[in-house]
Amino acid sequence: MKRQTEPKRPLSIAAATTATAPRLLRSVVLVGMMGSGKTAIGRALAARLGALFIDSDSEIEAAANASIAEIFARDGEAFFRNREAEVIARLLSGPPCVLSTGGGAFVQPGNRTAIAARGVSLWLDADIDTLWDRVRQKETRPLLRTPDPRGTLVALFEARVPLYRLADLHLKVEPSHAISETATRALALLASRPDVMETPK
Repeated sequence: MKRQTEPKRPLSIAAATTATAPRLLRSVVLVGMMGSGKTAIGRALAARLGALFIDSDSEIEAAANASIAEIFARDGEAFFRNREAEVIARLLSGPPCVLSTGGGAFVQPGNRTAIAARGVSLWLDADIDTLWDRVRQKETRPLLRTPDPRGTLVALFEARVPLYRLADLHLKVEPSHAISETATRALALLASRPDVMETPK
């Protein structure tokens, strides 16, 4: 009688992903203006990499048990920036991840130094019309609570872009592109940095 052999079990989705996905060697830190897509693109990118996605603003809110808007109103921007720097430094000290940061984080010299030491910065560069279209209806942007929110956004944009240009990598955000397509382009950029991403052979 012929001996029956147990059928081969397919790899689980998680195992297959681990086997074929690129491996992060350093954290990828997404920087750019509010509304540039750092959270949505970050989640998609982390999924492609099999890596953890972390949003620094969400971490700050969890630690403070308050929203970003509430922290600004209660404690002021200077207090918020100090807490933001502490959170970013803590997250960068952990395993490599995809980290989405607030729009003003990369403006701070200390954060740029911390990111350069432990990760790679990727600027998501969206134009002002795209940014305004995405943030105009949101009440969660404390810096835009002014009599002229679009004018405030333009002023922030003009002040911050020269600093965003200091990022290690630059990805132009095309409003007509789907999130998955932008994530694919981000992966291609990261592939040019073997010190950041190890590609399976």
